[in-house]
Amino acid sequence: MTKQIITPTRSLSKEIEQLLNHQIMMEGKSSASYLSMASWCESQGYEHSSNLLYSHAEEERGHMLKIFRYVNAAGGHALQPEITGIKNAFGSLREVFEDVLKHEIQVTISINELADQSFKAKDFATFNFLQWFVNEQREEEILARRAVEIFDLIGEEGVGLWMIDQELGKLEAYAAKVSGVK
Repeated sequence: MTKQIITPTRSLSKEIEQLLNHQIMMEGKSSASYLSMASWCESQGYEHSSNLLYSHAEEERGHMLKIFRYVNAAGGHALQPEITGIKNAFGSLREVFEDVLKHEIQVTISINELADQSFKAKDFATFNFLQWFVNEQREEEILARRAVEIFDLIGEEGVGLWMIDQELGKLEAYAAKVSGVK
């Protein structure tokens, strides 16, 4: 008796599935990048910054899993991305958070493109699903932008870096309050 392979019924186009898998890769790379940044900060004595980045590494992994489950539930196949090219050394704490801001802007652009493509494809379920990510990215950018601003506000001389590290530990609450997301 030949075993019949059952193909799941799809509500997700191959094109949107491919774009969602690309976003999975971006979220996975975000998680790995933040983990690397957290490790560097911790090794440099920036306790609050490392805690913030460890937390964000987990959050980004959660974003990746959320998309993973969505793709599979819609009849697609979520793919575990190969993640390479993660930066492990930084010249300064400021560089870490400037990289965070650049990266979050790239993720925002990618999410917006994905939402636009799902709308054009009349995949309104995916478009609706992505609205959570659109709002989440607003908070992520607020946090990253504020982190970079703190360096200019406090200054890095004397005890400045210590004070900056203290303030960076408070950013999640600030971003949630300002963005209204959480």
